[in-house]
This record gives sequence, C-alpha cells and structure tokens, in this order.
Amino acid sequence: MQNSSKTILNDIESISKIPAVAHILEIVCRTTGMGFSAVARVTSDTWTVCAVRDEINFGLAVGGELKLETTICNEIRQHKQAVIIDHVAEDPDFAHHHTPLMYGFQSYISVPIKLKNGDFFGTLCAIDPKPAKLKNPTVTGMFTMFADLIAFHLDALEELAKTERELKKEQEIAVLRDQFIAILGHDLRNPLNAISNSAQLLSRLNVDERTGRITKIIRDSSFRMNGLIENMLDFASGRLGEGITITKTPDEDLEKLLLQVVEELQAIWPSRAIKLNFNFDHPVHADGKRLAQLFSNLLANALNYSPSDSTVEITAFSNTEEFNLCVANKGKQIPAAAMERLFQPFSRGEVEPNQKGLGLGLYIASEIANAHDGTLDVSSTPEQTCFTLRLPSQNDHS
Repeated sequence: MQNSSKTILNDIESISKIPAVAHILEIVCRTTGMGFSAVARVTSDTWTVCAVRDEINFGLAVGGELKLETTICNEIRQHKQAVIIDHVAEDPDFAHHHTPLMYGFQSYISVPIKLKNGDFFGTLCAIDPKPAKLKNPTVTGMFTMFADLIAFHLDALEELAKTERELKKEQEIAVLRDQFIAILGHDLRNPLNAISNSAQLLSRLNVDERTGRITKIIRDSSFRMNGLIENMLDFASGRLGEGITITKTPDEDLEKLLLQVVEELQAIWPSRAIKLNFNFDHPVHADGKRLAQLFSNLLANALNYSPSDSTVEITAFSNTEEFNLCVANKGKQIPAAAMERLFQPFSRGEVEPNQKGLGLGLYIASEIANAHDGTLDVSSTPEQTCFTLRLPSQNDHS
C-alpha cells in the first residue's frame, strides 16, 4: 500500500511539472462553460486528483481522492473510451447512473490519457451541475488533443527520468572503474620496483650474454610498465575530478632533468642516435617532474615510431617569452584522421604489432601542458614528425 501511495505522489509530481496543464484546465472550463475540470490518476484501486480547476466548489484539491467504484472513470479505465454527457437527465445510458446521482452533475466529459507504451494513466475530465453542449467535434477534438498532449509530456518526463537514472548509474560505474584503476596502479608499483631493482643488480654482475639479454628485456619491460602505471594513475585522477596536479618551482633545472630522461631511454635503446640542441637563457617556472614525465612520453614515442637507423632530434630553449621543447623523428607520416584524436585518451594512430599500448601517453602529456597554461602541438610530414611543447615564461615566479 505504501508503494502504491508513493507511486501516486510521483504521478502528482509529474503532472505538476507540466506547465501547460493549468492552462489546459482553464481553457476547458472557458470553452465548455463547465465549472470543474481535472486531471485524474486512475488505477485499479484509486482515483486521485493530480491537477484541478474548481469554480463550483466541488471540494476536491490536488491529492484528493474519490472512491474508485463511484466514478465513471473506473469504467473508462476498463474500456478506454471517452464518455460524454450533455444532459444527464435526458441521457438514456446515464439518467439513472449512480455516479451523477451521487455527485450531482448534469454535464460530464472524460477522455482517457494513454501513454506511449499503452498504459492507462487516467483521465482529463470536467463536470458541471448544469447541462452543456459537449457532443460536437470542436469539444471532443480539443479534449482528445489535450489528453494526448498530457500523455506526451508524461512520456517525455519518464524518458528524462530514465536517462538521468542511467546516467547516474554510468557515473557511479565510471567512478568505481577509475578508483579500481587508481588502486591497481598504486599496488602494482611495489612488485614492479622489486623487479626493476633486481634487473639493475643483475646487470651489474658479470653474466653471460644470454643472461644479459634476458636482464635487458626485464629492465626494458619494467620501464614500459612503470610508464603505463604513471599514465593510468594520472588518467584515473583526472577522471575523478582532480586533474593533473603540478607544483611549480621558480627556477627549475630543466636541462638536467631532460638529460636524465635521455640517459634513461638511451639505456633502453643503446643503439639509437639522439641529438640534443639545448639553449636555456631564462629561468623556467614549472613542475620539473611533470615536464620530465611529458618529455619521457614524447621521446619514447619518437624512438618507438622511427626507423632504428634514424636520429631523434631534441631541441629545447628558454627565453623571456617562452620555454620551447621539440622532439622530432623520422618515420611514417601520421594520418590526418589520427591527428584529430591524437591527444584523446585511448586513441592510437596506426601502430605496429610491437607498439601496442593504452594510448594514454600523449593524452597525459597534453594534460601536463594544459596544467602549465601551455600547449602541446604536433606536425607531421612524410619526412618528419615533430611534437612541440610551449610554456609561457613567468617573471614573477608566482
């Protein structure tokens, strides 16, 4: 019974959200000359007023109920046809009907409100103690149109509520998914660090060639896994609303940080040529760790996507206007379609079988640039692909 009452209250609320209903009831009364009009919710158990216009002091307000068996609407609920009475006393079907005798009306019209799925919601009805001329196309057409309009709005409200419920559910799932990613990434770090440290120790021992190759594979894989974990954690934090967080240092030694990244990746790709062109004339106000992460992603991409016998060229400079970092490599031109979504999460260009990944690196790099109020752009020709980071210089160190 409580669930039924709650449903009725929800239906009353739904009707209250349709601004046109009040105007419909006013037009019904003015057009027919009748003093009482209402939208009634009619179920197998109850008859309840959802909206009302009462000019004859019938005594029903919103939420008011009539005993279902005493209403003609109960019959309409069963046969789902409109009932129209111009003058009860002269109507052969209703002159002795219990409903008009009980409630004292002489004119009556009630049209069913049917929802899109075929369910019967209730009726748009009107009564008056005086006779009225209702059985004509103008009045019946108006009532039918208004009933359909109310049904349309009710369906729209239900669709909106359904969409909101689904959206809320998806948002909850997304939060749980991102929390899982964050926890997984965090918990993977300890065993990964143990593997990486073990590989480092093994590489310092005098081992045979085969063991050395295996050690290098372990070290290289650990490096790539660590990058994936960093990207996953940053992506999860961004999806959870925190975004990429940065802590700027007024005079960051970016040259040293960039060289460290180059040394780390050079150890993984010892046969690759990397050319450096650095010229730092002005202090850089930035988060060095984050820029090193960005640079590591760009340089790893360049080494992955370029021919093994080519040179990756890195140009970096700072002046009073900006800090500029460019990572350029030879290789295939990035297709135009891929360029449009290159900095989107889980978006990859055309990759070789050994170049699979989550597609988060460039997205994270772009977010780091945005967090610094900078830009990360890409240009690609058949001869060269170049990623360029530009950060504005800040003289006030604020």
